[in-house]
Amino acid sequence: MKLLALDSSGLVASVAVVEDDCLLAEFTVNYKKTHSQTLVPMMEEVRKMLELDLASLDAIAVASGPGSFTGLRIGSATAKGLGLALKKPLVEVPTLEGLAYNLYGTDKLVCPLMDARRGQVYTGIYEFIKEGAGWRMETVEGQCAVELSVILKKVNALGREVVFLGDGVPVYRSRIEMETEVPYGFAPAGRNRQTAASVAALGCVYYAQGKTVPAARHQPIYLRLSQAERERAEKEAKP
Repeated sequence: MKLLALDSSGLVASVAVVEDDCLLAEFTVNYKKTHSQTLVPMMEEVRKMLELDLASLDAIAVASGPGSFTGLRIGSATAKGLGLALKKPLVEVPTLEGLAYNLYGTDKLVCPLMDARRGQVYTGIYEFIKEGAGWRMETVEGQCAVELSVILKKVNALGREVVFLGDGVPVYRSRIEMETEVPYGFAPAGRNRQTAASVAALGCVYYAQGKTVPAARHQPIYLRLSQAERERAEKEAKP
């Protein structure tokens, strides 16, 4: 099985190609560029380096949200366009699940934190269960948009060691250190941000489980209204 994966849900833009259990290529950039500038050129560079015939793909995996509204739209539009042109299905990988999959196999809880602005984080809690020769990721707390203290209270209540990762960590690190009551740690560089390789790996699992959608039906998961939608609602609510 061969799968192309895209992640532009946050500050990172990432493209990867996985064939069976082998990562053939990954191109990731986290540096002051908009995804509209980087994502398609990165994908084209990967295609050229691998001499990849896009028609040979079985599916396209995409980080489906939540995350940056603009970033999600760019990634979704790119994945949808490829799927429609190639007549390939899409595998929708929830952003927080893809981020948690960076720590595949850990015996600790995994709590990804993405800065959602307005005092909130996109987050969830995950764990890995030993299954045969591998591990199965289980959702302890599904992805949500909440104030940081809400998710930290849930982590504390579980009473287990936890690893935090994501772009919300540097934003809220001092509060994490003050409010976390269980043993905790932070994922290292290379594992602490979105990566298309993890989206691809988890996408392969979901593809094998039949969790695909036709490209025309794909819609990103926002969890919250956009700023423009919030401002419009606030104006309409005024007498």
